[in-house]
Amino acid sequence: MTQSVVVQVGQCGNQVGCRFWDLALREHAAVNKKGIYDEALSSFFRNVDTRSGDTGPDIYRGKICSLKARALLIDMEEGVVNEILQGPLRDVFDSKQLITDVSGSGNNWAVGHKIYGCQYRENIVEKLRKTAEHCDCLQCFFIIHSMGGGTGSGLGTFVLNLLEEEFPEVYRFVTSVYPSGEDDVITSPYNSVLAMKELNEHADCVLPIENESLFEIVNKIHQMINSGKLGSTVKQNSLVTSSAGSAKTLPEKPFDAMNNIVANLLLNLTSSARFEGSLNMDLNEISMNLVPFPRLHYLVSSLTPLYTLADVNVPSRRLDQMFSDAFSRDHQLIRADPKHSLYLACALLVRGNVQVSDLRRNIERLKPSLHFVSWNQEGWKTGLCSVPPVGHSHSLLALANNTCVKPTFIELKDRFMKLYKKKAHLHHYLQIDGMEQSCFSEAVSSLSDLIEEYNELDATKGGPRIDASRLKIAV
Repeated sequence: MTQSVVVQVGQCGNQVGCRFWDLALREHAAVNKKGIYDEALSSFFRNVDTRSGDTGPDIYRGKICSLKARALLIDMEEGVVNEILQGPLRDVFDSKQLITDVSGSGNNWAVGHKIYGCQYRENIVEKLRKTAEHCDCLQCFFIIHSMGGGTGSGLGTFVLNLLEEEFPEVYRFVTSVYPSGEDDVITSPYNSVLAMKELNEHADCVLPIENESLFEIVNKIHQMINSGKLGSTVKQNSLVTSSAGSAKTLPEKPFDAMNNIVANLLLNLTSSARFEGSLNMDLNEISMNLVPFPRLHYLVSSLTPLYTLADVNVPSRRLDQMFSDAFSRDHQLIRADPKHSLYLACALLVRGNVQVSDLRRNIERLKPSLHFVSWNQEGWKTGLCSVPPVGHSHSLLALANNTCVKPTFIELKDRFMKLYKKKAHLHHYLQIDGMEQSCFSEAVSSLSDLIEEYNELDATKGGPRIDASRLKIAV
């Protein structure tokens, strides 16, 4: 069984990471009734004999002694990490796997990347190596960070570069939370575009998520529940926004519901690595099958269902509806409409009691309404995991490599250029050692090149499907 390590950077990264570990423990507790340390748990947790302290030896089989997350927590402010260490999850994190400072990055990518990156480089590398040493077969690093702030964008992408240097063979999945247009950080367009250049060059897969989309999903769920239109009660622990049944005892914060959606995305993404199924999908298969060109590695994600009704008899029609919802704009985690854009490839990760025949039937049903590139008309990758999420009979995570991400990048570039044309706030960045104006021009040029690559693909949409000529064998 393979293992993965989660690196959570900055305030947003640590808050989302905290929700992920909380919900992951809840999911394993629902399945693992006997309290045995099994392969499913080993993918993200170590089992440590803590009778001689936190540094006790790992226990590879038998009863659970003390679970420790395979994680590294980094933040240049202490607030969020301290809160985690004082909360119900305090025993899940190894105290030696934390890196914090007190002053923060001041919403400045250059401070996070250039100052704190250099200052903490050796410490980060040492802790990453230590975490990797506890893995039998390290397959993947998950980085969780935001793009708009200073630590998440700057130090987060610095860590990404380090991972490529130190562990070139290990896959790098990045979950990046993009700021909305009404973001309260004025310099977020600078931070996001500077971070985008690093993501373009050093990540294997990026799952872009927009704050605005998360906010809309949370509002939509609350409206549906409060309006009574559903005609039936909703199972509270089935909400992708819910913390019901988790270790959390404090009152929910405003962003908890949004962070739970991202945590559920990561739970579903890693379900095949943790549980058995009739059609398991390895994490490295996602990158191999969905990323035909190295820079076009941005995958649009959608989750469905967003909740489950209390009646247990779920008709098959509702199963089909789940597949339809995954391709509607209302369920996307960025503001995008994949149905009216061009697919390079698509993965469907299904959980629960769903048959391969259900999967195939729905793909055939949806295929005519989706536009795939001419050279990859059968670009579907599917995975079936037998263990559904807590509170659901089945669920679906769709990952689409689709040109619908382009408007998000164009909007980001426009917001960047409004500031950059006036040279507004540039002096805050340029006073940092190693930061030059060329860093900005190179970053926006990298983003423009990415947008142009998507434009070239979009230009082929609707063209005739050309079948490659068969090889002729000389007799």
